[in-house]
Amino acid sequence: MSEMQMEQAAEPTPGLTQMQRLTSIFSAPSKTFEDIEHGNRSWWMPFLIMVLVGYMFFAAISMKVGWAQVAQNVIHANAKAEDQMQQLPEDQRAMRMKFTQYSIEGSLAATPVIVLIVISLGSLVLWGTINFIFGGKAQFGGIFAAWMYAGLPGIIKSLLAVIVLFAGMAPESFNLNNPAPTNIGAFLSPTETNAALYRLASALDFTTIWSMVLLSIGLATVAKVKRSSGYLAVFGWWAIIVVISVGWTLVTG
Repeated sequence: MSEMQMEQAAEPTPGLTQMQRLTSIFSAPSKTFEDIEHGNRSWWMPFLIMVLVGYMFFAAISMKVGWAQVAQNVIHANAKAEDQMQQLPEDQRAMRMKFTQYSIEGSLAATPVIVLIVISLGSLVLWGTINFIFGGKAQFGGIFAAWMYAGLPGIIKSLLAVIVLFAGMAPESFNLNNPAPTNIGAFLSPTETNAALYRLASALDFTTIWSMVLLSIGLATVAKVKRSSGYLAVFGWWAIIVVISVGWTLVTG
């Protein structure tokens, strides 16, 4: 090998741009995750997109539903909560309704903070799982960046919800916990369906499963383990969370 060929071989391959990683996550996700594994861990592009779409959803709710109506819908969807509300004196009922309204509005307004907290905690759990159980070599920053990109299919649900709202959905029919037809639960009535069954049906969401498939690939790539290990880690935790959620609904519902 000539000296020039050796110098070319020693040069690192240029990393993908943020836009290239963004498009690849939907067409060739392995390219995005391999780029992250090579050390290109910038995650601001998917984060900004999630925040932008989140605030579009927030604005659509404000204009087409109203937060007081959202609070009423949330309480009405929970028979136990609605019964408790009806038993309160009028002044306490109004105070409880206001508290529910402001809590919901505030949590959605804090979308950027919540996204960062959820992905940070989730990445920490997956870091421990893939490294100590499956023998991976992942670094926290790699998992965090992979999760940011893997979460992008979730914007589809928010965008569909915005479209549904502007298409003329009746405000009293809006379900904040299931705002778009991306899962079986969206086609069931939360008040007429068994609460645990409704929770399980809602968990089978195609955008969530899509994101988890991507995260499984990304986790395996940055940890340098088999893809099966990535799938077991991600879907294993998802199954545990779903079982706990459905079980809690059975106990309290």
